[in-house]
Amino acid sequence: MAFQEKGEKPDDLNCLTIAELEKHAALCMDKQTRDYYNEGADSGSTLLENSTAYSKYRIRPRVLRDVSLIDTSVSVWGARNSVPIGVAPSAMHCLAHPDGEVATVKACKEAGVAMGLSSFSTSTLEEVASGMEGHPLVLQLYLFEERERSRKLIQRAKKSGYKAVFLTVDTPMLGRRNNEIRNQFKLPKPYKIANFVEDSSASETVMGGSTPKSEQEKEKKSTSTNGYNDGKGRHVPTGPVTFHTHAPNPTLNWERDISWLKEQCSPEMEVWVKGIATAEDAHLAVQHGVDGIIVSNHGGRQLNGATATLDALPEIVEAARGRIPVHVDGGIRQGTQVFKALALGADFVWVGRPVLWGLAYKGQEGVELCLRLLSDEFRLCMALAGTVKVEDITKEYLVKIDKSGFISRL
Repeated sequence: MAFQEKGEKPDDLNCLTIAELEKHAALCMDKQTRDYYNEGADSGSTLLENSTAYSKYRIRPRVLRDVSLIDTSVSVWGARNSVPIGVAPSAMHCLAHPDGEVATVKACKEAGVAMGLSSFSTSTLEEVASGMEGHPLVLQLYLFEERERSRKLIQRAKKSGYKAVFLTVDTPMLGRRNNEIRNQFKLPKPYKIANFVEDSSASETVMGGSTPKSEQEKEKKSTSTNGYNDGKGRHVPTGPVTFHTHAPNPTLNWERDISWLKEQCSPEMEVWVKGIATAEDAHLAVQHGVDGIIVSNHGGRQLNGATATLDALPEIVEAARGRIPVHVDGGIRQGTQVFKALALGADFVWVGRPVLWGLAYKGQEGVELCLRLLSDEFRLCMALAGTVKVEDITKEYLVKIDKSGFISRL
């Protein structure tokens, strides 16, 4: 059943597009939060190109087809998703709204879409799972150098019914985000990185940054340090889990870590890799037995100047050759862009920042609005392009525009 068929809701006349939603959210967030959510690495060129890449394609609509009955749904992890759209994992939803990830998951359940939860969420994975009641949830995972911490998180996710782990593979080191540095970003009280609440300073120092002198003495006993190599061997990060010290892991490799992760997740959860951007790595993903790929550049927050995800998608789809599913995230702001990504071979798309904007705007209601805008636009696009099923959306519906403005068939 398509999302809008579950019951029409009145339009929010103040917010009819994702672009308008972004503007409303900007007024609802403080500067630190706005900068943290919206910033890309360095100059932000990859962040921008994730969205502008879609403008290089135009849709070839077909006409005189009966489009009176459209099915926008797809199957993911054994469940029927109302649209081929999921809520991408992103950290610290409580920055946008006090209800945080709990509000987001309720909106996902209402919309009938899958949700990804960040390891660095401000609600526990158990709290989020209780709000989804069997609809697909996946856990985004940073595989820590201290494996035991990751193993415990995986076991909790298995017990809570998560369908897959999305291993983030594009953060051997953290990209440079200048506003985050300038703002000395820290998670404000009373919020905590809930999945690591046993770490006494997880509520204070998750993002690093300076600490007022009055609090420095208190935190000396719980200081976190980065991992490093002294030339003789590797020293793992120490102290309570923080994003800056524990999330980046330069030691990750295909041979050792994928097999370990599959062993830990089996048989309850699939293992996907999030952050694939080349055909070569797609081949390796298949070779090492992962269950799926998410084409991603971390929302433009890691390597600035990297390929836009839509531009990377076709070669990865070709490399995968249908052996494993290929999903994509990054830059999706319109239903027509969902259509274009599917036409280029993606099986599913994930949306991040617009969901956070909706959360900041009106909490759960705002996330529902975000998903409804994208879903309605996608359904309308399908109808006007002459398609009635998602599996019918192929490259035959697209042309590409070159630098001279001429179009060519794909």
